Parts: sequence; C-alpha cells; structure tokens
Amino acid sequence: MTATTKYPAKSHARRSAENLKVFAKKRSVDESVANSSLIYAAASKPTLWPHCDQNIPFRQNRYFNYLTGAHDLHEGHVTYDISKDKLTLYLPPLDKEEVMWSGMPLSLEQAQAKYDVDEVKYSSELESDLKAFTGSTNRLILAVDESEEYSVVQQSDLLLEALDETRMIKDEYEISLMKRASEITDNSHLAVMSALPIEKNEGHIHAEFVYHAMRQGSKNQAYDPICCSGVNCGTLHYTKNDLPLEADKQLVLIDAGAEWENYAADVTRVFPINGEWTTEARAIYEAVLDMQTQTMNRVAPGVSWDNLHQLSHEILIKHFLELGIFKNGTPEEILESRISASFYPHGLGHMLGMDTHDTAGLANYDDPDPMFKYLRIRRNLQANMVVTVEPGIYFNKFLLEPVLSNPEQAKYIDEKVLEKYLPVGGIRIEDDVLVTDKGFYDLTKITKDADEIAKIVKAGISKGRDHFHVVV
Repeated sequence: MTATTKYPAKSHARRSAENLKVFAKKRSVDESVANSSLIYAAASKPTLWPHCDQNIPFRQNRYFNYLTGAHDLHEGHVTYDISKDKLTLYLPPLDKEEVMWSGMPLSLEQAQAKYDVDEVKYSSELESDLKAFTGSTNRLILAVDESEEYSVVQQSDLLLEALDETRMIKDEYEISLMKRASEITDNSHLAVMSALPIEKNEGHIHAEFVYHAMRQGSKNQAYDPICCSGVNCGTLHYTKNDLPLEADKQLVLIDAGAEWENYAADVTRVFPINGEWTTEARAIYEAVLDMQTQTMNRVAPGVSWDNLHQLSHEILIKHFLELGIFKNGTPEEILESRISASFYPHGLGHMLGMDTHDTAGLANYDDPDPMFKYLRIRRNLQANMVVTVEPGIYFNKFLLEPVLSNPEQAKYIDEKVLEKYLPVGGIRIEDDVLVTDKGFYDLTKITKDADEIAKIVKAGISKGRDHFHVVV
C-alpha cells in the first residue's frame, strides 16, 4: 500500500452487490432487487452529551465506512447504484456556524481526490436524487439502518447479510490497516509489561496501554481494555480496572487492542505480577499456550472452526489430567461430561475487522451444548478471513459451583488439587490471525513465551520507579 492508494470503496460496493445477488437467489427474492436497487448508508452523527458542550465519542457507522473509507467523516451519506455501477458520496452542506466552531470541512474537490467514489455531492441534493431513482418504477433503495429522514429508504436484512458476508473477506488494503493496528498494539502491550514500577493498580495498566497507543497515532481503542489482576483474571470481560496490584496476587491479564482507521486489533497477554511465575500459574499458562499453539497451527482454508474449538478442550483435559485437577475418567468421558466448559466457557475466537467481534461468524447462541453455545464462529475457514485465536482457562468460583454440586460431574474433579489453582484466577492468550491460501499468518508479534515475558517484567522492575520519571 502506498501513501496515495485509496481505500477500495468501489471494490467493496461491487463485491457487496454480487453477494446481494447470491443471497437474493438463496432467499428466492426477485432478481430485480439485486440487479437494479440502490444501496444506501449514512455516516454516524456527532451527538452532544446532555447539558454539556461536548460530543459523545464518535464511532463511525461501519457499513458507511466500508462503502467509502471515510472513517472520520461526520454526517455523510453514500449510495451505490448497482445497475450503473456508480458510487456517490454526499457531504453535509457548508454550515457557517459549524465552521466557526470546528473549522472548514472537506470541499467536494478534496473529497473526490481523497475517496474512491465516482461522484461527490452535497446532501442537499440527496432527497431529490433518491426520489428520482425510484421514479415511477418499483426500484428499491436498500439501507443498512432505518432512515428517519428519507421515507423511500427501506432497511434490508438481505443487504445486511450481503454486506456482512463481503466484510468477512479482507482485501490487501484492509489487511494493511490491521497490520498497523497490530503493530501499535504489540508496542503498547510491551510497554505495559515493562512498566510495573509505575503500575500500582489496574487503572495504571489501562492508562499505560492507551498512552502508548495514542503516542503512535491510535486515538481510539477497538474496545474498552480489560485490565485485571489476581482472581479478577477469572472474569472474562472484567470492567472495573481499578483495584490495586497487591503483592499476594499472582498474575496480571490485559486484553486490549488499538484501532487504526476503524480496523481493530484484539490481543491478550498475561504476566506474573512480580516477574516470577508460581508453579501453578506457569502450569496453567503452558496449558493455554499449548491449546493456542496446536489450534493455530491447524488454521487453514476449509478447516472447521467447531473442530478446532473441540481440539482446544481436548488439550485442556489432557493437561488437567496430568496436573491431577481431573481424575476418575478417560479423556473421552470427561469431554462428554462438558465439565471443561466450566473452566473454559467462551469460544476459541471470533471474526476480526472493523468490529472487534466482526461480521459473518454465524454464531448459534441457542445451541444447547455448553461447549459450543458461546462459540462466535460456526463455519469453515476461508482465505483472507481474520480471526482471533484465544483459548483460556479460568478458576471462577461462580462458574465452578454448579459443576462441583453435581455428583455426575464433580466425580471427575479433585477439589483438593483444584484449591491450589484458584489463586491463579485466569489465563487467556489471544493473537490475531490472517487465514492465508496455504495456512495462516500471525499478525500479533508481542512475545507469549513465558520465560521471555518474565525477563521483560523483571527488567522493568530492575530499572525502578525513577527510570520512568513518574510525577506523583
């Protein structure tokens, strides 16, 4: 990708139209819908907090972004005329009062040069253009969201399906954006591992990550960072991020990803709070790393994600039998009992792209099987998907109580051995992986080797608090 290359919006529009035809055929919808409709999407609008002259943080409509590449454009619109193969971007008209507060917006000429669209107009022309499109015919205007402004616009589930399926396969430009998000994320995770002398509570970890991401140009995070310590690491989407990093805690877990022009990274790393792994924490860490390594090495086009997820459970069971946490059963019997889902309740990973949990995973949250219920991808892998591979093991008393109180499941658990592992809290290792034609490419480069992580943490501790020039 060169500095002059544009985000390939026109290609995205064309591919989406082709998928619209595919889904129309599957749903037995009239061909004219796919061949002669107008695709419409609107940008997100900036919104003020009540009683406060400050905007709610802006988050661009991902479908609008996909059809324009205008990740930072407020109040725009886009249409794609399928039969004419014409992509049109509409900018808000010049508002003198808005210019006074916020400066000059893009001109039509600047937008035409910046974005991969056929024409740029002001949105004052949009309503007449929409009405002219429908005219006296039955041509439809399909939208990804309900429109409060334009009565001729229809929200379309068919269009959403087509766009979601198109977004699933990343092109070279999108992959380059995700590589940049990953690079920023790697550097920020390394900074967190290296700075324990100035990280005295979970909030400091949060601040350290965001600081380094912003220093590299990533003003927004892909999601709110999960920064936890001790037994809090057993909470999957921990949000407090404010408790002290006390000496009796074993581990720190940080799940955080930077965003680059609306494209996300999503990475989790775990490190010992004092640079030394306890015997129990190291054993669980190596089990999770084995789960990740074996499943990631099997990532390739055509591979069933269900099968990879089951494999990760089988590896967990193998390690728990070796550690003595599981007993009294064969690996097959223990897998069938589903007790591993109480230690590893989430899925192996999810789609990644403009959204952290990106489109087209085809999850089935109604699945009665607890091992698959929360699996966010239920399809075979394809080249140019980007997925996370993030197995974990958690010692969460809330999740374990139902199993321990059920004799048919509890018989497989040695509670005395389990007690030794409860202070570990939880461990998750997460990388972002591009499916390639022959296998996979790991976008995430920050180390996950337990010895290297310990060295990084200890090196930071040895430098001491003064090295980081902390103002107290």
